[in-house]
Amino acid sequence: MRIAVAGGTGRIGRLVVAELEREGHDAVSLTRGEGVDLRSGDGLAARLEGVDAVIDATNPPVADAAEAEATFTTISRVLLEAERSAGVGHHVALSIAALDAVRGNAHYFGKRAQEREVAAGAVPFTIVRATQFHDFPAMIAEWSVIDGEGVVPPLLLQPIAPADVASTLVAAAISAPLQGSFDLAGPRTEDAVDMARRTLAARGSTLALRASWRGAALGIEFAGEVLLPGEDARIAPTTFDDWLAAGAR
Repeated sequence: MRIAVAGGTGRIGRLVVAELEREGHDAVSLTRGEGVDLRSGDGLAARLEGVDAVIDATNPPVADAAEAEATFTTISRVLLEAERSAGVGHHVALSIAALDAVRGNAHYFGKRAQEREVAAGAVPFTIVRATQFHDFPAMIAEWSVIDGEGVVPPLLLQPIAPADVASTLVAAAISAPLQGSFDLAGPRTEDAVDMARRTLAARGSTLALRASWRGAALGIEFAGEVLLPGEDARIAPTTFDDWLAAGAR
């Protein structure tokens, strides 16, 4: 199949492109480097010629809820209109598990707007709602360093390996559209503070950590079991321990 990847050079997008190529598909990256502007649509028509499905793995930075909603809506609307014109038969969007449980985070506002746009569009679709990646706690520690310590809120996660997300997106794209969504998660729950500590140690980092909500990159709305997937989530195979043993990358 010929499958296009929006955000094909990003964290998940490049893994999707690699997975497509490993499976013998024709991968088409939709990025500025290939002359594509996903906000204006410039360059999209030519890149979508003969494409059977599009995987949207974009993750644009946003400052607040209003910008997030506008950005994700625009990108999705532009993609879907170009896909409709090109006769693309399937749109696969990467979203977030437990998306409706967190109301105050700007990124979550954007992803909800994206899902609404995809569901209302003319292209048959599948939405893959993944849990947080295995390196997420280490990332938030590095985002919030106070007095030389990385602040990590005590979150309960069911994290997933980025490679498992990529393979699931590819499997979804080559399957029939669901006209709906499903949750995707790793095989077991983990404590975010412990994950951050072990990830940084595996990478040789000496950053000290402090467990706290004060000064953390995430607010208290993420506490408890809010971020856990639904009971019917699809479970990916790679554990956090497996990921650490493979190099924590």
